[in-house]
Amino acid sequence: MRIYRTPDARFAGLPGWPYAPNYVEVEGGLRVHYIDEGAADAQPVLMLHGEPTWSYLYRHMIGPATDAGFRVVAPDLIGFGRSDKPLDRADYSYAAQVGWMRQWIEALDLRNMILACQDWGSLIGLRLVAEMPERFAGVALSNGGLPEGQPAPRAFAIWRAFSRYSPVFPIGKIVKAGTKRELGAAEIAAYDAPFPTKASKVAARVYPSFVPLGDDVAIPDQKRAWAALERFDKPFLCCFSDGDPITRGGDALFLDRVPGTAGMEHRTLNGGHFVQEDDPEGFVAAIRAVAAGRR
Repeated sequence: MRIYRTPDARFAGLPGWPYAPNYVEVEGGLRVHYIDEGAADAQPVLMLHGEPTWSYLYRHMIGPATDAGFRVVAPDLIGFGRSDKPLDRADYSYAAQVGWMRQWIEALDLRNMILACQDWGSLIGLRLVAEMPERFAGVALSNGGLPEGQPAPRAFAIWRAFSRYSPVFPIGKIVKAGTKRELGAAEIAAYDAPFPTKASKVAARVYPSFVPLGDDVAIPDQKRAWAALERFDKPFLCCFSDGDPITRGGDALFLDRVPGTAGMEHRTLNGGHFVQEDDPEGFVAAIRAVAAGRR
């Protein structure tokens, strides 16, 4: 397997990112980067990023969450951030990413976790909840889902075509377009930092094509995951934003099917697709409500 490893110098001095890197090796010799903040014996919150971001997305939430008494663990998916980046498209798949993250969780022996997720963080994170429910204490879900063959929304179809065919793929500007808050030039550059070459962006370009909308190889896995979620009765809180054209209304499916949503204080956050940039306080409040089991 050909692997690209972003030079450490690319991550020096990023605004709002003072965190020491940690690494775990998973199958294939791939190195997963993660940050681990807060007391080691505190309840873990797994902050799982999506596409085409990295754990930097959660920088406004990490401090408030640790101040609230949580341990925050935030990995970079393989192909993103400081994690290793296979250079061949064939090395990536939805199932592979779930497997890599499962191995990472098992290596750290994380238990009693609250999952905080959005975008691909939910596609991967909810599969992990379904596969290892005994390790999770609850879920705070924003702007994501677990599609199982539905038609692609128009906004997503446009995004998928852009990611595949556009001759340029400016990741920082893509993130900026998905926020309501105006990102500064240094923040945009921080989103670009892990991807200094065209080849290093292969995962960011390929993952939109893996979302199982329409006829897709992942649909049987999705249906098994939904069957497990339909038995998941631990606190499950939806906190979608009011300004995301891709996932708007997606919370209704979970409210209808996941027992753990019953009686929870579901809420609407203020912002665009990358709500972690726009309403980090609201997202942390949702995590706290999950921890309290507020119904």
